[in-house]
Amino acid sequence: MARYTGPKTKIARKFKEPIYGPDKYFERKNYAPGQHGQSRRRAKLSEYGMQLQEKQKAKYTYGILERQFRKLFQQASRMKGITGQNLMQLIESRLDNVVFRLGIAPTRNAARQLVTHRHVTVNGIITNIPSMLLKPGDIVEVRERSKSLEVIENSLSGKAMNYAWLEWDGNLKVGKFMQYPQREEIPETINEQAIVELYSK
Repeated sequence: MARYTGPKTKIARKFKEPIYGPDKYFERKNYAPGQHGQSRRRAKLSEYGMQLQEKQKAKYTYGILERQFRKLFQQASRMKGITGQNLMQLIESRLDNVVFRLGIAPTRNAARQLVTHRHVTVNGIITNIPSMLLKPGDIVEVRERSKSLEVIENSLSGKAMNYAWLEWDGNLKVGKFMQYPQREEIPETINEQAIVELYSK
């Protein structure tokens, strides 16, 4: 399956929460999509169905394909500690996600595009791999010639959230990945334990 590029509100309605951020259309229709979405009685999800739904929610939220997601899970399961927390930390350390969290891009899709178009450097080296996993201490910077891009300027002007595991210098447009975040610091409402149980079957 290719990366989803369809209506985001439809996916948010499927999971009954605005997984892509504030959405006025979701607020207007916060029930399941489809002709009978508001009135249809939905069958209770099985345990497997709930686990699968959590995995799909994580994939849609972060824009990760199945093969990439499985590789991240395998890497997380080899690490010390709690597999679910390891998985979320690895996902949060992806370059496209960090660019989004720093406020350089308004969405993860936009962050992925900025990285692909070589507007971002990591430790002074231009990279075009959005799935690159950062390590504590890595420096993420907007390229000098890209600092005046309108999409970046607009995104940074609307930046409101700060994250304890990231450091940002707005004047230089330089960020630092300080550490892997603790699970309680990650705002996404994903039940990572359900994903672990799904892959452990």
